[in-house]
Amino acid sequence: MPWFVKLEQGLVDRAHFDAHLRDHLDWVADLQRRGHQASSGYWRERKGMNGDGAGGMLLFQARDWQEAEAIVQSDPLIRSGCVSWVLHEWRVVAGVMQEVAPSQAPGPSQAPVPW
Repeated sequence: MPWFVKLEQGLVDRAHFDAHLRDHLDWVADLQRRGHQASSGYWRERKGMNGDGAGGMLLFQARDWQEAEAIVQSDPLIRSGCVSWVLHEWRVVAGVMQEVAPSQAPGPSQAPVPW
């Protein structure tokens, strides 16, 4: 499956954001269980539109653009208006990340194979 990157920038104050953070983290865990290889995080030095430190990204796999966009739009942080976002399909040209179906992903004892 292709890789996608959701870049986001905070729009709300910290208290409003934090009220939706647990739902976001549960949502990411659900994406992982469903085989989307999701990883989410933030840049500490990034400043959001509200002036507070805010900004981050989600890296994940989806079948195609349509599924990727549907995944992003289901993020609790987006549904609650906490972040603005942009979506990119990421074409890996070097390194160890692969375009594989979740059932073909390396297990814990298998090393990923570089492209």
